[in-house]
Amino acid sequence: MAAILAISAGQPAVSADISAREIASRLVDARTDSPLDLTGRDLARLDLSGLDFKAARLTGANLFGADLSGANLRGANLAGALLDRITMVSTRFDDADLTGASLLRPSGFSTLASNADEASTFAGARLSRAKIFGRFHRVDLTRADLTDATLAPFGKTGFIEHIWRTEFLGAKLDGATLVRADLGYVLLSYASLKGANLSGASLAKADLTGADFTGANLTGADLTEADVGGAVFTGAIGLDTVKGWDKTLNTAGAIR
Repeated sequence: MAAILAISAGQPAVSADISAREIASRLVDARTDSPLDLTGRDLARLDLSGLDFKAARLTGANLFGADLSGANLRGANLAGALLDRITMVSTRFDDADLTGASLLRPSGFSTLASNADEASTFAGARLSRAKIFGRFHRVDLTRADLTDATLAPFGKTGFIEHIWRTEFLGAKLDGATLVRADLGYVLLSYASLKGANLSGASLAKADLTGADFTGANLTGADLTEADVGGAVFTGAIGLDTVKGWDKTLNTAGAIR
């Protein structure tokens, strides 16, 4: 655990214990019904771009700083994996298991433009209890499970500077489960959360301008000092139970 904390804090990672060439070679013969087992392996800083992992087992693997651009990790088991500082341009994590994984400060785009065609996809992925921090513009988290996940810059993620925040600008979270998720300070401007379950979630001081919560479940959610200017709450469930609504910003511009 100490080693992982040191890596997350930016300390030099130890060398990978397997080469990218060997992984690519072993993936040739792998099948989704007989996946490559890389459980607990050290894959730090490897160039794994463009590889089809064929639902590989990567439980607890160290992928710190690895290049996963264009990689297909659909259905892979990444539970408890360390994915801090990875490069994930056009990477597919659809239906992957990232339960309890750490995904801090990834590089998601080749330029500062955040082009939509470079956004990674996590549709249907399991991210419960995951620690997520960084820039995830236009990412696809449709139907993803983020129960008890933390995306806030405080406490559990280890980032304490309030000027930093997780950014989900224009992200797709339709039908996602965010029960009890910590979304404090998160930027969700123009994100789509239609039908999402945010019951018990904390959105304190989050930027929700222009976000679409049509039909979302907000029962018991905390919106204290969140900016809801232009946000759409048509058909949202549990608005009468939302905490801190009297302290939200720009409520006159919200659509209810």
